[in-house]
Amino acid sequence: MLTSKQRAYLRGLASTEDTILMVGKGDISENIIFQTKSALKARELVKGKVLETSTLSPREVCDALCAECKAEGVQVIGSKFVLYKRNETDPKIVLPKTEKKRN
Repeated sequence: MLTSKQRAYLRGLASTEDTILMVGKGDISENIIFQTKSALKARELVKGKVLETSTLSPREVCDALCAECKAEGVQVIGSKFVLYKRNETDPKIVLPKTEKKRN
């Protein structure tokens, strides 16, 4: 689970990323799921866009892809969404550490 600090960090990184996933009238097909899994493995952070021809909202697409790919939704703004999944074998993004609260 991402903390708000980590989520903010990932949003900053995503702002410079290219949109590589496009979800259109075919909605979430096996091909889109495969592309998403491959991109997450290679990049860890993936930005996608839901085209106007899609019957799903960007939030629905983000939630469905998160469930299929075991990823985390970082943000949904307008027609765009950002997904994150840590590559356990070859991590590329170092998240800010979560600080433990002291009593």
